[in-house]
Amino acid sequence: MKMKPLVNFCVKLVGRYLPDPFIFCALLTFITFLLAIPVANLSLTKALESWNTGFWGLLTFSMQMALVLVFGHALASSKPFTFGLDFLSSKVKTPPQAIILVSFISLIASWLNWGFGLVIGAIFAKEIAEKVKGVDYRLLIASAYSGFLVWHGGLSGSVPLAVATSGNLAQVTQGKITEVISVSETLFSPLNLAILLSLIVTLPFLNSFMLPKKNELVTIDPKLLEEEEEALVKVSSFSDRLEHSSMISIVLAAMGLGYIGLYFFKNGFSLNLNIVNSLFLFLGILFHQTPHHYLKAIKKATAGATGILLQFPFYGGIMGLMTALGDDGHSLAGSLSQLFASISNETTFPLFTFLSAGLVNFFVPSGGGQWAVQAAIMLPASSELGVPLAKTALAIAWGDAWTNMVQPFWALPALGIAGLNAKDIMGFCLITLLYSGLVISTFLLIL
Repeated sequence: MKMKPLVNFCVKLVGRYLPDPFIFCALLTFITFLLAIPVANLSLTKALESWNTGFWGLLTFSMQMALVLVFGHALASSKPFTFGLDFLSSKVKTPPQAIILVSFISLIASWLNWGFGLVIGAIFAKEIAEKVKGVDYRLLIASAYSGFLVWHGGLSGSVPLAVATSGNLAQVTQGKITEVISVSETLFSPLNLAILLSLIVTLPFLNSFMLPKKNELVTIDPKLLEEEEEALVKVSSFSDRLEHSSMISIVLAAMGLGYIGLYFFKNGFSLNLNIVNSLFLFLGILFHQTPHHYLKAIKKATAGATGILLQFPFYGGIMGLMTALGDDGHSLAGSLSQLFASISNETTFPLFTFLSAGLVNFFVPSGGGQWAVQAAIMLPASSELGVPLAKTALAIAWGDAWTNMVQPFWALPALGIAGLNAKDIMGFCLITLLYSGLVISTFLLIL
């Protein structure tokens, strides 16, 4: 296939030049620091202070992100989910089928919730790798991660949920825009649904077309993927019986899920990170049956959050530099956004908003953080040009999700589960970036 040379080129390019995600983060820090001083007209002292202030400005959000991953991983490793994944993986017979099914499961799971999608795809990919011979393990994990592309157009998308929250627009635009934008205008709009449907239908086949030739396959010994069987624990003391008591898990789960049901009854199907975390937490407690089993699952799941805990403060520092105001009232992020806005018209504005969001995402790989950076500039500009605010919000959301395909930060949990490095999968993800960028840009221009 003509596609194979391009895939091989991207894999070799990334393998040679992409550093470890932490080094990537450090390099972004240096670049942002050097750009912020002249562009935002910051003094060296102000730049250092802004960097340090930003370092600790995202602690609440960082904790929410880490918990989504930990609770999502623990839920995905529970028996009801592993049974379902084992059943699905047993039906796969060929490498192309494996790639297509892993991609599809990851896309649907990420649409439901980004944290769940990140971990369920990687876990399913490992199940597949144990059963299907001749499938490239790198591409399998890359396919699992590629599902993350659709998260910001899904039910946990932070920008669509933020604009549907009363007071959020007024806060980020300094009171210039106050109207609430319903999810019917964003998540369930024809534009968003068209992008989603196109990617969900075509991306699994694109991934399968990237399968290397037999002499270029990188496979893994299935024995290395087998989980250690849990040793039998003798339950003798009163404390042991409490730890292995299913009743404690049932009562806790009933209380938590009861509150969630009450929340949905009062607020409708309105998701936020706290509700998603609560849902994952209490379903995990219920499905693992005993506190002992759930605690073991949580302990194992926390390894996937290591990169977030280490790197998020640095990305908070980068965000501090990006948003720091100089003596003339400008910031680096604001200058980038204004640059794209200044060269736009009513037709091209959504496209340039999308591209600018993709660029900013390299420096602020957080949907909520990016929204805070760009909304204050892009939404008023959107209003002045007569572009629907909902469309601009979606352009920011999809731009944020788009460049995650080559921003290794969010691949860390999947890589931790798979035991791979970022450079192992990012060459394949680069192809996904190019293809999805074309798809999203086309719909932003024609719808």
